[in-house]
This record gives sequence, structure tokens and C-alpha cells, in this order.
Amino acid sequence: MKAVYNNILGAISEGKTLLAVLIDPDKMDIKKAAVFVEKINQSVATHIFVGGSTVDEYATEILVNEIKSYTELPIVLFPGDVSQITHQADALLFLSLISGHNPDYLIGKHVEAVSKLKNSDLEIIPTGYILIENGKETSVEKVTKTKPLPRENLQRIAHTAKAGELLGMRLIYLEAGSGALSPVPLEIISFVKQELDIPLIVGGGIKTKKQLDAAYKAGADLVVIGTAFEEDEHFFDALKF
Repeated sequence: MKAVYNNILGAISEGKTLLAVLIDPDKMDIKKAAVFVEKINQSVATHIFVGGSTVDEYATEILVNEIKSYTELPIVLFPGDVSQITHQADALLFLSLISGHNPDYLIGKHVEAVSKLKNSDLEIIPTGYILIENGKETSVEKVTKTKPLPRENLQRIAHTAKAGELLGMRLIYLEAGSGALSPVPLEIISFVKQELDIPLIVGGGIKTKKQLDAAYKAGADLVVIGTAFEEDEHFFDALKF
């Protein structure tokens, strides 16, 4: 285990909450990166995630290099494809889409990534990725050709998360999807948290400070916000130190 994951564990053991700002290389104007990252620096954010469902080749590496010029926060790759891997980041969420049954996203893409990762200094963090139904089809569904887990089936969601842990995942990520109509329900967060002995990440559909605080209270160790900042950078004002 390396720095990023150990720091997450350390923060959780001290009762701290963690917040990641997700930046999609396809949606971020590189000329505006410096101003955007400065707002992140002035907020309570603890991590920067970089990635998207579909990203132009080399866009991720260009953006990561730009971000590194303006922040000391850990930069963690949240890749939608092997092409988004860059060694300039600090860590990589090695995502397995355990809510779906597409072998490409359970093992296929991982095999493709080995040639890029086997001699890399990137901290690789195996992460169980679980899509939760949110009321509309997300880009992740379209790209992976998988369906999210129904939000009313709490037991199946919790068992899927626990299975990921038993398979050796170090993080579980509950995802409502980019631009979700509603965030992951609080009862799902609480139910899953009770099953796990590893950190729980929650993302998608969180657009207010109230929703953010509620996710933490329900059991999220790290919350990811992306679209909300893309649509309204003033959201940062509610999250300043």
C-alpha cells in the first residue's frame, strides 16, 4: 500500500471526511484550468479525480500535467478507458464494474492496461465500481453496455459491494452517474457501509452542501462531485475552509 490509499485510511481513522473534485478532460477548457484548480485549493477538497466515460487520446495527460502546476492535492485517475492512463498522476483507481456482467469491464480492460502499468510508479488501487439506478441512462451505461443495480434492491447492492471486498478490492465506489437526476439514496449508503471493512466512495447527483453532508452522515468516507461544479462554480463558495 502506498501514500494515497494509506492517507485515505489515516483520515478515516481520525474521523475526517474526504472530498474529491472530478474533472472530465473532455469538458475542461485547459485555459481555465488554473482558475478552476485555485478554487479547488481554497475549498475543503482533499483529492482531484481526473477521467470521463469518453476522452480524447492524450487529453488526460495534458490536463494532469496542467493541474500539477497549480496544486499539491493528490491527483487520482478515474479512467473510462485504458487510453486515459497517464503516469503523471499520483494514483489510479483500477476499476472493476462489478455491478455489470460485461467481461471487458470485469477483466478485459484490465488485461489491456497491464503493458502500461507493470513498470509504472502509479499507485494502483483496486476499486469495485457499482452503478446505482438514478432515473436516466448514464454515459457509463452506454459505454459499458451494462445496467445499473435497481435502487430498491438493497440486499443485492450490499452483497455486490461485499463480494468486491472479498475479491480483494480496497475501495468500493457507489455511483449514480454523471449528471444523475438524484444521488445514491442515503439508505443504500448506510446499508452498504454496514457490510464493509474498506472505505466507501459515493458519487453522482450531489449538487448541494446539504446533500453532501447527508452522504457523509449516511456513511460515505469519500464523496465525489463533478457535474455540480461544471454547471455552477459558485458551489465552491459553500465548501471553502
